[in-house]
Amino acid sequence: MDFACRRPTTSARRQRVAVTADHVDELVIADPDVQDDPMEAPTVVEDIPADAGAEAAEDQPQGFSGGPSDLSVLTAYADHVACSIWTGEERPELKLSLHGRKVHSLGRLVTAIEGLIAGTRLSPLIACSVDTGDRGLLSAFVERWHRETSSFHLPVGELTITLDDVSSLLHLPVIGDFHAFEPLHVDDAVQMLVDLLMVSPESARAETVQCRGPYVRLQWVRDIYQRRCQTGHWTAAARAYLLHLLGCTLFANKSATNVHVVYLEALRDLSMIDRYVWGVAALVHMYDQLNDASMSHSRQLGGYITLLQLRSPPLIRTTTKKTVKSIRTPSYRERLDRLRIPDVCWIPYGEHREVRDFHVRSCYSGLLRWGPVAVYYRPERVVRQFGYRQTIPVPPVDSWVSYDDIHDRWMHYEDHIVPVGEVCVVPGACSSDYIDWFFRISHPFMTPGHAVNPLPHGHAPQPRVVPQALQTDIPRVPDPGASSTSTEEPRHAEVCDDIAERLERHLSLGVVTHGSSTHEVIEECLRLARSVSQDHLVYVRCRRKWRTDQT
Repeated sequence: MDFACRRPTTSARRQRVAVTADHVDELVIADPDVQDDPMEAPTVVEDIPADAGAEAAEDQPQGFSGGPSDLSVLTAYADHVACSIWTGEERPELKLSLHGRKVHSLGRLVTAIEGLIAGTRLSPLIACSVDTGDRGLLSAFVERWHRETSSFHLPVGELTITLDDVSSLLHLPVIGDFHAFEPLHVDDAVQMLVDLLMVSPESARAETVQCRGPYVRLQWVRDIYQRRCQTGHWTAAARAYLLHLLGCTLFANKSATNVHVVYLEALRDLSMIDRYVWGVAALVHMYDQLNDASMSHSRQLGGYITLLQLRSPPLIRTTTKKTVKSIRTPSYRERLDRLRIPDVCWIPYGEHREVRDFHVRSCYSGLLRWGPVAVYYRPERVVRQFGYRQTIPVPPVDSWVSYDDIHDRWMHYEDHIVPVGEVCVVPGACSSDYIDWFFRISHPFMTPGHAVNPLPHGHAPQPRVVPQALQTDIPRVPDPGASSTSTEEPRHAEVCDDIAERLERHLSLGVVTHGSSTHEVIEECLRLARSVSQDHLVYVRCRRKWRTDQT
C-alpha cells in the first residue's frame, strides 16, 4: 500500500509550536474528510526562526486601525479574524463539532464495566456534555483568542481557560503523565483495532478504507461496543466505550463523525489509564482548535465545546435553546465590547473548593503536550483568575525544545510556577500601567462603531458619568508646520489630554468602584484635566481668529 507524506499547511505550521524528537515517523495517510487533525501533523515542522514573528511585526511598524499599535506581542494579527472583522469582512458563525447527544447514545453503562470505567477517572465526562452549542457566543469568543498569548483579549484585559477550570468544571486530573504517542500508520491502526477491540483484520481494514485514514466512525465504535457486551468481552467493551467517549468529548474533531484510532493506545492497559493527566489533554486539544479557528480562513471549531461554553462569563451565557438560536454573533460581540472589570466572575469556584481543591500546578508556566501536539500555557497573563493583582507580563517567547524537555519541566513543575505577586483586595484588580499597556498591544474592541465619540487613539468610549467637554469644530491637533513646543500654544494641554484619556479608561472599565472616595477623586482630576484642555481649545480658536483678522 502506498503512503503519502503530508507536510503541514502554512497555517498549521504557524499555529503549532516547534518541537524536536529523536525518532519521528512522518508517514501518514492523507485524509481529505478530516481536516487539520493534529494527529496527522508531523512532529517536526520546517525550520522557522524563533523570531520570525518579530520580523513580520517589523513589516507593519505603524500598527493596525483599532489595534494593536505595538506589534511586539500579536505578531500574527494580520491573519487573525479580528483584523478582518474590523475592516468589515464578516465571516459566518463557526460550525461546531458538538457530540453531546452521541455521548448518551450508548445508553446506561453495563454493570460489568462500571468499575473499569470508574477506575480510569474519565467517568465525569459521561454527564458533562452540552447538547446544544451557542454558536453566536462561541464565535464571539473565538474572535478574541490569540495563539501568541494563549488567551482571549477583551476590553478588561486577558482571560483564558486554565488547568483549574478544567479540574473544577470537568473533574479531570491535572496531575500525572503526558502521553507520548506519535502519528499513526494505517497498518498500525488496523493492528491496534484487531488487538484491542477484537475485530477481524478485514473489518478493521474496511473501516479505515472507508474513513480514508487511521480513523473509525463513531457509529462503528458503538456497534463494536454492543457486540463485545453481547459476547461478554468486557475489557474490549470498556475500551470501545472509552474510545467513543473521548471521540465525543475531549478529542472531538471537525469531521463530526470520526475518531482517531491513536487514542486507543492510551486505553491499552485499563489499569494504567488513571496515570495520564487527562485535564492537560483536554486543554491541549482545546487550545490547538482555538489557534486554528481564530484565523480568518477558518469556518469550524473542534475540541470539547462544553469546556469553552461552560467557562464563558455568566452575564452573557444563555441557557435555553430559544435564546441560543436567537442571539447572533454581532450581538454577543457588542456585549463583549461593553464588558467591564466588575462584570467578570474572576474567581468562580470559591464554594466548590470543598469538592475540588485548587492545585498549584494550575500556575505552571510552559509547554503542555498530548501526543505530537504541544501548546503554550501562560497563566502569568491571567493571574487575576487566581485571585492576584495583574501586572504587565513578560513578553511571550517561543523556544525550541524537545518532547523530553517538555516532560521534564512538567515533572519539576515547582521550578516553573509563575510569581503571582499581591493578592487582590478587589476582584480583577490590576497595576496602574497594565490597562494602558494592554490597549497598545491588543485590540480591546472588535467593531469600529462600538465607541461613540472615541478617544484620540480609539481605545475606549466616554463614560456617561464623566462630564464631557463642549463640542467644538476645532481638531485637537497642532497647525501644519507649527512647533509642538510653541510658546503660543502650551504643550501642557496635550499632557492633560493624555491624563484625561487614562482616567476615563479606568472609569469606563470599572477599575475603581463607583461611589468610592477614589472614584470621586478621579472624577475631580478628570474635570480639572478637561478644563485645561477646553481652555486650550478656546485659546487656539481665539489665536486663529486673531490671525485671520490680521490677514
